[in-house]
Amino acid sequence: MLPARAPRRRVLAAALAAVVAPGLLAGLTACSTSAPARLDTSETTLVEPAPTSTEELLDEPEESFSTVGALADGFPADLVPLPLDADILVSSARPSPDDPDLLEISLNLRTTLSADDLVASLTTALADQGFTAAPAASPPAGLAATGTFTRGEGELITVAVLDRDGVRTLTIGGTVAPAGA
Repeated sequence: MLPARAPRRRVLAAALAAVVAPGLLAGLTACSTSAPARLDTSETTLVEPAPTSTEELLDEPEESFSTVGALADGFPADLVPLPLDADILVSSARPSPDDPDLLEISLNLRTTLSADDLVASLTTALADQGFTAAPAASPPAGLAATGTFTRGEGELITVAVLDRDGVRTLTIGGTVAPAGA
């Protein structure tokens, strides 16, 4: 024998189904169709066409003066002493467009040598080759050390050392006479 509440549950479930089912059916039929969707693109453009340029792209240089992970061809290696643990990031050596007797150089490397030891080593090596250090200024915020060195007519080397997490990144740039000149 079934409890007295069982028929009541069935009546309630049937009544609920009678109310919900037509609404659900109407919602489903209103949202679906077998006709393909069509967009009227005559009034609205969804994607703007890419602008066209009349300028020509720059030509690739015929020669590359930069090298990643090593000293570039023509870089005056005897000018700048490299720390024993130097990890060369990138370097370049190219003829100066302003003076064909000079090279424009740049060097970026990482080392664990302290900023003071790094600058002292560079200062000694450059002084031995006739460079004069400009009066030392306080390095800009974020840099551990900086330096500027000059020699003769037009030769200039700048040095900056960034110190982060026990590793120094040395950046050297300038204009110098080629090795042997």
